[in-house]
Amino acid sequence: MSSFTHLDADGNPNMVDVGTKKVTRRTARARSIVVLSDEIMDQLEGQELHTKKGPVFQTAILAGIMGSKKTGELIPLCHPLGLDNCEVHIHVNKQREVVIDCTARITAKTGVEMEALTGATVAALTVYDMCKAFSHDIVIKATKLMEKTGGKRDFKRPE
Repeated sequence: MSSFTHLDADGNPNMVDVGTKKVTRRTARARSIVVLSDEIMDQLEGQELHTKKGPVFQTAILAGIMGSKKTGELIPLCHPLGLDNCEVHIHVNKQREVVIDCTARITAKTGVEMEALTGATVAALTVYDMCKAFSHDIVIKATKLMEKTGGKRDFKRPE
């Protein structure tokens, strides 16, 4: 059985020592799904929602990238990382849900799962914030790691 990596031998919180790990190219993609009311989704023009605060998806993309870059400041035991790249893509699926994918990349001794998860989450929260004036019937129903590569073991969740 695996042990929790963020606990020391006495069970106290501990930052993982990555000093002896090998530098590799690492990528992680996370997804958040936001369900908006029909009242909000009826405002969709093409692939964008426009509000008095501005274009929702474009603003959420910027917020997601900014959130990814701040992960080490938000999550207590995350290493502060200088990302090589971060991309946020937003689309509306057949169920009329807002799908947010955040992909983070780095060449380092530690992975970027938390950066991808944070980026997707911050983008989803931005969609909520920008749409709540129309309706509070908004649900952020899922945030999950979709795939990661470059570390000890790769992971890929079925789409």
